Amino acid sequence: MKMLLKDGKTKVLTFSYDDGRCADARLVEIFNRYGLKATFNISSGLYAEDDSQENKYLTLSQAQAIYKNGGHEVAVHGYKHLWPAKISSVALIQEILNDRKAIENDYGVITRGSAYAYGNYNQNVMDILKQCGIVYARTTHSTYKFILPENWLELHPTCHHKDARLMELAEQFVNTTPKHVFAEMFYVWGHSFEFDKDRNWDVIEKFAAYISGRENIWYATNIEIYDYVSAYNRLQVSVDESIITNPSAIDVWVELDKKPYCIKAGETLILK
Repeated sequence: MKMLLKDGKTKVLTFSYDDGRCADARLVEIFNRYGLKATFNISSGLYAEDDSQENKYLTLSQAQAIYKNGGHEVAVHGYKHLWPAKISSVALIQEILNDRKAIENDYGVITRGSAYAYGNYNQNVMDILKQCGIVYARTTHSTYKFILPENWLELHPTCHHKDARLMELAEQFVNTTPKHVFAEMFYVWGHSFEFDKDRNWDVIEKFAAYISGRENIWYATNIEIYDYVSAYNRLQVSVDESIITNPSAIDVWVELDKKPYCIKAGETLILK
């Protein structure tokens, strides 16, 4: 039995952008125009008090207008954007829980995802995140591959948007059919203010235009991917794979004998 992705697709594209800066407004507009989904990692203790500065952090009201009810995910980035592995365990717990609480109150969601501030983490940081209810955390290490993580608290992206190989990887992702893998993930990360700084908004416009609208690609937030894979892993399967029960609240697609099947949330598929 092989895992397929939502609607029987075999590929998923996701983005992760950090810090909650003003340029996120333009980036969200681009993503929405092309039907793309992203996760925005927010340090909620750093909202600007007003909108008088250029290239700054968003105010809370601006952030709510941009992210709330837009189909994107808002995730943890540390309340004050401190170095996770360089502060005490108590300080780290406060960083995570204060950020979680603010995000949940401000956006009306339960937030369970994170990106490591400065890409800084170690085993103790991962252990504390798990204890604080965080189920995945993105690093800054590029794999240049289209792989799902073995450890979701070490979620390595494919590449940064400034990487010279971005479009090469996009073409590879779109045009290559994997022989042995049935679920590929292309993960791009960055900071939206970098587009202003580098004067290269055309990079993300070109990428979005090229990779959007593909029938075999699922466009999802980080947490949507985590939840789907978790639902697949919860499937209960008979020894001969003729009976499959899905105890989760998410429809799951699988391939058996080269045929796709959907096991509806809470239902049992009997193939005999």
